[in-house]
Amino acid sequence: MKLKLLLSVFILSFTICSTAQDANKAFAITGNGDFQWMNIRQIDLATGAVTKNIFEKGVTGFMMRNIITGKEVTAENKPGTKQVGSAEFPTATMVAAAAYDKKHDKLFFSPMFLSELRWLDLSSNAENPKFYTLQSPLLSLANSNDEANHFTRMTIGADGNGYALTNDGNHLIKFTTGKKIVITDLGNLIDASLNNHISVHNKCSSWGGDMVADALGNLYLFTASKNVFKIDLESRIATHLGSITGLSGVYTLNGAAVDNDDNVIISSANTFEGFYKVNMKDLAATKLNTTGQVYNASDLANGNLLFTSQVRNTVGVAPLVQREVIGNQFISIYPNPVFGSQFKVTFDNRATGEYNIAVTDIQGKVIMSKQVFVKSAGQVETIQMKTKPANGMYLIKVTNANKKSVFADKIVID
Repeated sequence: MKLKLLLSVFILSFTICSTAQDANKAFAITGNGDFQWMNIRQIDLATGAVTKNIFEKGVTGFMMRNIITGKEVTAENKPGTKQVGSAEFPTATMVAAAAYDKKHDKLFFSPMFLSELRWLDLSSNAENPKFYTLQSPLLSLANSNDEANHFTRMTIGADGNGYALTNDGNHLIKFTTGKKIVITDLGNLIDASLNNHISVHNKCSSWGGDMVADALGNLYLFTASKNVFKIDLESRIATHLGSITGLSGVYTLNGAAVDNDDNVIISSANTFEGFYKVNMKDLAATKLNTTGQVYNASDLANGNLLFTSQVRNTVGVAPLVQREVIGNQFISIYPNPVFGSQFKVTFDNRATGEYNIAVTDIQGKVIMSKQVFVKSAGQVETIQMKTKPANGMYLIKVTNANKKSVFADKIVID
Protein backbone atom coordinates (compact mmCIF):
# COMPACT_ATOMS: atom_id res chain seq x y z
CA MET A 1 0.00 0.00 0.00
CA LYS A 2 2.74 2.43 0.98
CA LEU A 3 4.81 1.59 -2.11
CA LYS A 4 1.81 2.10 -4.41
CA LEU A 5 0.96 5.39 -2.73
CA LEU A 6 4.52 6.69 -2.98
CA LEU A 7 4.75 5.61 -6.62
CA SER A 8 1.46 7.38 -7.41
CA VAL A 9 2.68 10.51 -5.62
CA PHE A 10 5.93 10.44 -7.59
CA ILE A 11 4.22 9.94 -10.95
CA LEU A 12 1.63 12.65 -10.31
CA SER A 13 4.25 15.04 -8.96
CA PHE A 14 6.46 14.47 -11.99
CA THR A 15 3.50 15.01 -14.31
CA ILE A 16 2.56 18.26 -12.58
CA CYS A 17 6.12 19.53 -12.72
CA SER A 18 6.50 18.54 -16.36
CA THR A 19 3.26 20.04 -17.64
CA ALA A 20 2.51 22.88 -15.20
CA GLN A 21 3.66 25.58 -17.56
CA ASP A 22 1.06 25.73 -20.35
CA ALA A 23 2.81 27.74 -23.05
CA ASN A 24 1.87 31.39 -22.64
CA LYS A 25 -1.91 31.03 -22.66
CA ALA A 26 -3.73 33.20 -20.15
CA PHE A 27 -7.19 34.63 -19.59
CA ALA A 28 -7.95 38.31 -19.14
CA ILE A 29 -11.02 40.07 -17.74
CA THR A 30 -11.25 43.12 -19.96
CA GLY A 31 -13.32 46.06 -20.95
CA ASN A 32 -14.35 46.56 -24.55
CA GLY A 33 -12.64 49.86 -25.14
CA ASP A 34 -14.40 51.01 -21.96
CA PHE A 35 -14.13 50.51 -18.20
CA GLN A 36 -16.72 47.75 -17.84
CA TRP A 37 -14.68 44.68 -16.99
CA MET A 38 -17.15 42.00 -18.05
CA ASN A 39 -15.46 40.30 -21.02
CA ILE A 40 -13.31 37.17 -20.96
CA ARG A 41 -10.54 36.95 -23.52
CA GLN A 42 -7.67 34.53 -24.06
CA ILE A 43 -4.31 36.21 -24.57
CA ASP A 44 -0.72 35.31 -25.34
CA LEU A 45 1.39 36.34 -22.36
CA ALA A 46 4.48 36.73 -24.52
CA THR A 47 2.90 39.57 -26.49
CA GLY A 48 -0.33 40.51 -24.73
CA ALA A 49 -2.20 39.91 -28.00
CA VAL A 50 -5.75 38.53 -27.89
CA THR A 51 -5.92 35.02 -29.35
CA LYS A 52 -9.58 34.25 -28.65
CA ASN A 53 -12.76 36.00 -27.50
CA ILE A 54 -14.33 33.63 -25.01
CA PHE A 55 -17.17 35.73 -23.62
CA GLU A 56 -18.21 39.21 -24.69
CA LYS A 57 -21.03 41.14 -23.06
CA GLY A 58 -23.95 41.81 -25.35
CA VAL A 59 -22.61 39.42 -27.96
CA THR A 60 -22.00 35.92 -26.59
CA GLY A 61 -24.89 33.72 -25.51
CA PHE A 62 -24.51 31.78 -22.27
CA MET A 63 -25.99 29.27 -19.86
CA MET A 64 -25.62 29.55 -16.08
CA ARG A 65 -26.68 27.11 -13.38
CA ASN A 66 -26.95 27.57 -9.62
CA ILE A 67 -25.37 24.37 -8.33
CA ILE A 68 -27.28 24.46 -5.04
CA THR A 69 -30.81 25.02 -6.39
CA GLY A 70 -30.17 23.39 -9.75
CA LYS A 71 -31.91 26.33 -11.40
CA GLU A 72 -30.63 27.18 -14.83
CA VAL A 73 -30.63 30.62 -16.39
CA THR A 74 -30.47 30.77 -20.17
CA ALA A 75 -30.23 34.00 -22.08
CA GLU A 76 -29.46 35.05 -25.62
CA ASN A 77 -27.47 37.97 -24.26
CA LYS A 78 -28.25 40.25 -27.16
CA PRO A 79 -27.42 43.96 -26.95
CA GLY A 80 -29.98 45.86 -24.92
CA THR A 81 -31.32 42.85 -22.99
CA LYS A 82 -31.94 43.29 -19.28
CA GLN A 83 -29.57 40.41 -18.58
CA VAL A 84 -26.47 42.53 -19.05
CA GLY A 85 -25.45 43.98 -15.69
CA SER A 86 -28.05 42.03 -13.71
CA ALA A 87 -27.20 39.43 -11.07
CA GLU A 88 -28.17 36.72 -13.56
CA PHE A 89 -25.49 37.86 -15.96
CA PRO A 90 -22.27 35.79 -15.43
CA THR A 91 -19.87 38.72 -15.07
CA ALA A 92 -22.44 40.98 -13.44
CA THR A 93 -21.26 44.02 -11.45
CA MET A 94 -17.86 43.51 -13.14
CA VAL A 95 -15.04 41.19 -12.13
CA ALA A 96 -11.73 42.03 -10.50
CA ALA A 97 -10.70 38.56 -9.27
CA ALA A 98 -10.26 35.44 -11.41
CA ALA A 99 -8.17 32.24 -11.34
CA TYR A 100 -7.62 29.50 -13.90
CA ASP A 101 -7.80 25.90 -12.68
CA LYS A 102 -5.80 24.01 -15.27
CA LYS A 103 -6.53 20.55 -13.86
CA HIS A 104 -10.30 20.90 -14.30
CA ASP A 105 -10.16 23.52 -17.08
CA LYS A 106 -12.28 26.02 -15.17
CA LEU A 107 -12.02 29.78 -14.89
CA PHE A 108 -13.13 30.79 -11.39
CA PHE A 109 -14.14 34.36 -10.57
CA SER A 110 -16.17 36.40 -8.09
CA PRO A 111 -18.26 39.37 -9.33
CA MET A 112 -17.92 42.44 -7.17
CA PHE A 113 -20.84 43.16 -4.77
CA LEU A 114 -22.15 39.57 -5.13
CA SER A 115 -21.55 36.89 -2.48
CA GLU A 116 -20.97 34.21 -5.09
CA LEU A 117 -18.15 32.13 -6.48
CA ARG A 118 -18.67 31.53 -10.18
CA TRP A 119 -16.81 29.55 -12.79
CA LEU A 120 -16.76 28.97 -16.53
CA ASP A 121 -16.40 25.41 -17.80
CA LEU A 122 -13.81 25.87 -20.54
CA SER A 123 -13.92 22.16 -21.43
CA SER A 124 -17.56 22.32 -22.52
CA ASN A 125 -18.30 21.90 -26.21
CA ALA A 126 -21.73 23.51 -25.86
CA GLU A 127 -22.64 26.21 -28.37
CA ASN A 128 -22.86 28.79 -25.58
CA PRO A 129 -20.40 29.03 -22.68
CA LYS A 130 -21.55 27.23 -19.51
CA PHE A 131 -21.24 29.10 -16.22
CA TYR A 132 -21.94 27.89 -12.68
CA THR A 133 -22.55 29.86 -9.51
CA LEU A 134 -22.32 29.04 -5.81
CA GLN A 135 -23.55 31.28 -3.00
CA SER A 136 -21.81 31.10 0.36
CA PRO A 137 -22.19 32.97 3.66
CA LEU A 138 -18.39 33.15 3.75
CA LEU A 139 -18.52 35.43 0.69
CA SER A 140 -21.35 37.60 2.00
CA LEU A 141 -18.82 40.29 2.89
CA ALA A 142 -18.90 41.27 -0.76
CA ASN A 143 -22.51 42.41 -0.40
CA SER A 144 -21.32 45.43 1.52
CA ASN A 145 -20.79 48.74 -0.24
CA ASP A 146 -17.53 48.97 1.68
CA GLU A 147 -14.68 48.43 -0.79
CA ALA A 148 -12.62 46.85 1.98
CA ASN A 149 -14.75 43.70 1.67
CA HIS A 150 -14.51 43.22 -2.08
CA PHE A 151 -12.61 40.21 -3.40
CA THR A 152 -10.17 41.67 -5.91
CA ARG A 153 -7.32 39.11 -5.83
CA MET A 154 -7.54 35.40 -6.74
CA THR A 155 -5.28 32.53 -7.83
CA ILE A 156 -4.92 28.75 -7.80
CA GLY A 157 -2.22 27.52 -5.42
CA ALA A 158 0.30 24.70 -5.82
CA ASP A 159 -2.02 22.48 -3.77
CA GLY A 160 -4.73 22.82 -6.44
CA ASN A 161 -6.98 24.93 -4.22
CA GLY A 162 -8.17 28.41 -5.09
CA TYR A 163 -7.40 31.45 -2.92
CA ALA A 164 -9.18 34.81 -2.90
CA LEU A 165 -8.37 37.88 -0.82
CA THR A 166 -10.41 40.90 0.19
CA ASN A 167 -9.05 44.39 -0.39
CA ASP A 168 -8.28 44.94 3.29
CA GLY A 169 -6.45 41.62 3.65
CA ASN A 170 -8.68 40.50 6.52
CA HIS A 171 -10.26 37.56 4.73
CA LEU A 172 -8.15 35.01 2.86
CA ILE A 173 -10.65 32.59 1.33
CA LYS A 174 -9.74 29.07 0.28
CA PHE A 175 -11.91 27.00 -2.07
CA THR A 176 -11.55 23.52 -3.52
CA THR A 177 -11.85 23.11 -7.27
CA GLY A 178 -13.14 19.57 -7.85
CA LYS A 179 -16.69 18.27 -8.06
CA LYS A 180 -17.52 19.46 -4.56
CA ILE A 181 -16.62 23.09 -3.89
CA VAL A 182 -15.72 23.67 -0.23
CA ILE A 183 -15.14 27.28 0.84
CA THR A 184 -13.12 28.16 3.95
CA ASP A 185 -12.22 31.53 5.48
CA LEU A 186 -8.61 31.17 6.62
CA GLY A 187 -8.67 34.54 8.38
CA ASN A 188 -6.63 37.72 8.15
CA LEU A 189 -3.15 38.26 6.79
CA ILE A 190 -0.44 39.19 9.29
CA ASP A 191 2.23 41.78 8.58
CA ALA A 192 5.78 40.50 8.83
CA SER A 193 7.87 42.28 11.45
CA LEU A 194 10.22 43.60 8.75
CA ASN A 195 7.44 45.32 6.78
CA ASN A 196 7.88 48.51 8.81
CA HIS A 197 5.32 51.12 7.71
CA ILE A 198 4.11 49.21 4.60
CA SER A 199 1.19 47.14 5.86
CA VAL A 200 -0.64 44.58 3.75
CA HIS A 201 -3.86 46.09 5.17
CA ASN A 202 -3.17 49.70 4.19
CA LYS A 203 -5.60 51.13 1.61
CA CYS A 204 -3.07 53.38 -0.10
CA SER A 205 -0.30 50.80 -0.49
CA SER A 206 -1.93 47.40 -0.52
CA TRP A 207 -5.51 47.24 -1.82
CA GLY A 208 -6.50 45.94 -5.25
CA GLY A 209 -4.20 44.14 -7.64
CA ASP A 210 -3.93 40.38 -8.09
CA MET A 211 -2.21 37.24 -6.78
CA VAL A 212 -0.07 34.47 -8.26
CA ALA A 213 1.27 31.30 -6.63
CA ASP A 214 4.61 29.55 -6.63
CA ALA A 215 5.39 25.83 -6.79
CA LEU A 216 6.60 25.86 -3.18
CA GLY A 217 3.20 26.62 -1.64
CA ASN A 218 3.37 30.42 -1.29
CA LEU A 219 1.23 33.21 -2.71
CA TYR A 220 2.46 36.53 -4.10
CA LEU A 221 0.28 39.62 -3.81
CA PHE A 222 0.74 42.37 -6.40
CA THR A 223 -1.17 45.44 -5.24
CA ALA A 224 -2.70 48.22 -7.33
CA SER A 225 -0.04 50.57 -5.94
CA LYS A 226 2.73 48.31 -7.30
CA ASN A 227 3.83 46.75 -4.00
CA VAL A 228 4.65 43.04 -3.82
CA PHE A 229 4.10 40.80 -0.79
CA LYS A 230 4.98 37.13 -0.31
CA ILE A 231 2.30 35.25 1.67
CA ASP A 232 3.10 32.13 3.67
CA LEU A 233 -0.09 30.08 3.61
CA GLU A 234 0.66 28.20 6.82
CA SER A 235 1.21 31.29 8.96
CA ARG A 236 -0.65 33.84 6.78
CA ILE A 237 2.33 36.16 7.26
CA ALA A 238 2.73 38.68 4.43
CA THR A 239 6.28 39.87 3.82
CA HIS A 240 6.85 43.02 1.78
CA LEU A 241 9.35 42.28 -0.99
CA GLY A 242 9.51 45.73 -2.54
CA SER A 243 7.86 47.93 -5.15
CA ILE A 244 7.78 47.47 -8.93
CA THR A 245 9.81 49.98 -10.90
CA GLY A 246 9.46 51.11 -14.51
CA LEU A 247 5.73 51.90 -14.48
CA SER A 248 4.11 55.28 -15.02
CA GLY A 249 2.46 57.09 -12.15
CA VAL A 250 -1.04 56.55 -13.57
CA TYR A 251 -0.57 52.82 -14.13
CA THR A 252 -2.56 50.85 -11.56
CA LEU A 253 -1.61 47.19 -11.32
CA ASN A 254 -4.76 45.07 -11.51
CA GLY A 255 -3.89 41.74 -13.14
CA ALA A 256 -0.97 39.32 -12.77
CA ALA A 257 -0.02 35.98 -14.35
CA VAL A 258 3.17 33.91 -14.56
CA ASP A 259 4.90 33.39 -17.90
CA ASN A 260 7.17 30.50 -18.88
CA ASP A 261 10.34 32.22 -17.69
CA ASP A 262 9.33 32.95 -14.08
CA ASN A 263 8.38 36.52 -14.89
CA VAL A 264 5.04 38.00 -13.91
CA ILE A 265 2.99 39.69 -16.62
CA ILE A 266 0.83 42.53 -15.29
CA SER A 267 -2.09 44.54 -16.61
CA SER A 268 -3.98 47.69 -15.70
CA ALA A 269 -7.74 48.16 -15.56
CA ASN A 270 -7.59 51.93 -15.72
CA THR A 271 -5.17 52.68 -18.55
CA PHE A 272 -4.61 51.42 -22.08
CA GLU A 273 -0.82 51.34 -21.79
CA GLY A 274 -0.84 47.58 -22.22
CA PHE A 275 1.04 44.79 -20.49
CA TYR A 276 4.38 44.79 -18.67
CA LYS A 277 6.77 42.00 -17.73
CA VAL A 278 8.07 42.06 -14.15
CA ASN A 279 11.39 40.39 -13.35
CA MET A 280 10.95 38.71 -9.96
CA LYS A 281 14.65 39.10 -9.15
CA ASP A 282 14.61 42.90 -9.06
CA LEU A 283 10.90 43.77 -9.59
CA ALA A 284 11.76 45.83 -12.67
CA ALA A 285 9.02 46.14 -15.29
CA THR A 286 9.51 46.27 -19.07
CA LYS A 287 6.72 46.90 -21.57
CA LEU A 288 5.44 44.22 -23.93
CA ASN A 289 5.08 45.14 -27.58
CA THR A 290 1.49 44.21 -28.31
CA THR A 291 0.08 44.03 -31.83
CA GLY A 292 -3.60 44.64 -32.44
CA GLN A 293 -6.02 46.23 -30.02
CA VAL A 294 -4.75 46.73 -26.49
CA TYR A 295 -7.38 46.11 -23.81
CA ASN A 296 -7.43 47.28 -20.24
CA ALA A 297 -7.64 44.20 -18.01
CA SER A 298 -8.89 44.05 -14.42
CA ASP A 299 -7.46 40.56 -13.90
CA LEU A 300 -5.19 37.96 -15.49
CA ALA A 301 -5.19 34.21 -14.84
CA ASN A 302 -3.32 31.17 -16.12
CA GLY A 303 -2.09 27.77 -14.97
CA ASN A 304 1.58 28.59 -14.44
CA LEU A 305 3.35 28.60 -11.07
CA LEU A 306 6.44 30.58 -10.16
CA PHE A 307 9.70 28.66 -9.62
CA THR A 308 8.46 25.35 -11.06
CA SER A 309 11.94 24.56 -12.38
CA GLN A 310 13.35 24.81 -8.86
CA VAL A 311 10.89 22.25 -7.58
CA ARG A 312 11.51 19.96 -10.55
CA ASN A 313 15.13 19.75 -9.47
CA THR A 314 14.35 19.29 -5.77
CA VAL A 315 14.00 15.93 -4.05
CA GLY A 316 10.63 15.44 -2.39
CA VAL A 317 8.03 17.23 -4.52
CA ALA A 318 5.07 15.41 -3.01
CA PRO A 319 3.58 18.58 -1.45
CA LEU A 320 2.69 19.76 -4.96
CA VAL A 321 0.13 16.99 -5.38
CA GLN A 322 -3.44 18.19 -5.12
CA ARG A 323 -5.06 16.70 -2.04
CA GLU A 324 -8.53 15.33 -2.51
CA VAL A 325 -11.30 16.35 -0.15
CA ILE A 326 -13.39 13.61 1.40
CA GLY A 327 -16.75 14.38 2.93
CA ASN A 328 -20.48 14.70 2.53
CA GLN A 329 -22.92 17.61 2.45
CA PHE A 330 -22.22 18.27 6.13
CA ILE A 331 -18.52 17.68 6.72
CA SER A 332 -15.32 17.84 4.66
CA ILE A 333 -11.91 16.42 5.61
CA TYR A 334 -8.67 17.58 3.99
CA PRO A 335 -5.96 17.00 3.01
CA ASN A 336 -6.15 13.31 2.16
CA PRO A 337 -3.58 11.77 2.14
CA VAL A 338 -2.38 13.47 5.32
CA PHE A 339 1.30 14.38 5.10
CA GLY A 340 2.39 14.87 8.69
CA SER A 341 0.23 14.89 11.80
CA GLN A 342 -2.34 17.55 11.02
CA PHE A 343 -5.54 17.81 8.98
CA LYS A 344 -8.64 19.98 8.93
CA VAL A 345 -12.35 19.35 9.32
CA THR A 346 -14.88 21.79 7.86
CA PHE A 347 -18.50 21.83 9.01
CA ASP A 348 -20.32 22.93 5.86
CA ASN A 349 -23.88 23.60 6.98
CA ARG A 350 -25.62 25.51 9.75
CA ALA A 351 -26.06 22.65 12.24
CA THR A 352 -24.57 23.91 15.50
CA GLY A 353 -23.77 21.82 18.55
CA GLU A 354 -21.20 19.47 20.05
CA TYR A 355 -19.35 16.88 17.98
CA ASN A 356 -16.60 14.34 18.55
CA ILE A 357 -13.90 13.72 15.94
CA ALA A 358 -12.08 10.42 16.31
CA VAL A 359 -9.27 8.75 14.37
CA THR A 360 -8.79 4.97 14.72
CA ASP A 361 -6.58 2.37 13.11
CA ILE A 362 -8.16 -0.34 10.98
CA GLN A 363 -8.50 -2.58 14.07
CA GLY A 364 -10.59 0.10 15.79
CA LYS A 365 -7.96 1.34 18.24
CA VAL A 366 -8.48 5.05 18.94
CA ILE A 367 -5.44 7.08 17.89
CA MET A 368 -6.89 10.42 18.97
CA SER A 369 -10.22 12.15 19.59
CA LYS A 370 -11.33 15.74 19.98
CA GLN A 371 -14.54 17.38 21.19
CA VAL A 372 -15.60 20.46 19.24
CA PHE A 373 -18.49 22.88 19.38
CA VAL A 374 -19.76 24.18 16.04
CA LYS A 375 -21.08 27.74 16.19
CA SER A 376 -21.56 28.64 12.52
CA ALA A 377 -21.47 27.39 8.92
CA GLY A 378 -18.02 26.97 7.44
CA GLN A 379 -16.32 26.48 10.81
CA VAL A 380 -12.92 24.82 10.42
CA GLU A 381 -11.33 22.68 13.11
CA THR A 382 -7.62 21.87 12.93
CA ILE A 383 -6.87 18.37 14.18
CA GLN A 384 -3.33 18.11 15.50
CA MET A 385 -2.20 14.64 16.56
CA LYS A 386 0.37 14.62 19.34
CA THR A 387 2.67 12.31 17.41
CA LYS A 388 2.59 11.28 13.79
CA PRO A 389 1.08 7.79 13.44
CA ALA A 390 2.76 5.15 11.32
CA ASN A 391 2.13 5.50 7.60
CA GLY A 392 -0.97 3.69 6.42
CA MET A 393 -4.74 3.73 6.28
CA TYR A 394 -6.89 4.97 9.17
CA LEU A 395 -10.56 5.61 9.82
CA ILE A 396 -12.07 8.94 10.81
CA LYS A 397 -15.49 9.25 12.40
CA VAL A 398 -17.52 12.27 13.49
CA THR A 399 -20.42 11.82 15.90
CA ASN A 400 -22.93 14.31 17.29
CA ALA A 401 -23.93 14.93 20.91
CA ASN A 402 -26.26 11.91 20.73
CA LYS A 403 -23.31 9.74 19.63
CA LYS A 404 -24.90 9.31 16.21
CA SER A 405 -22.44 9.06 13.35
CA VAL A 406 -22.68 11.99 10.93
CA PHE A 407 -19.54 11.15 8.95
CA ALA A 408 -17.17 8.21 8.52
CA ASP A 409 -14.48 7.53 5.92
CA LYS A 410 -10.89 6.42 5.36
CA ILE A 411 -7.83 8.65 5.41
CA VAL A 412 -4.26 7.84 4.46
CA ILE A 413 -1.36 9.09 6.57
CA ASP A 414 1.99 9.27 4.84
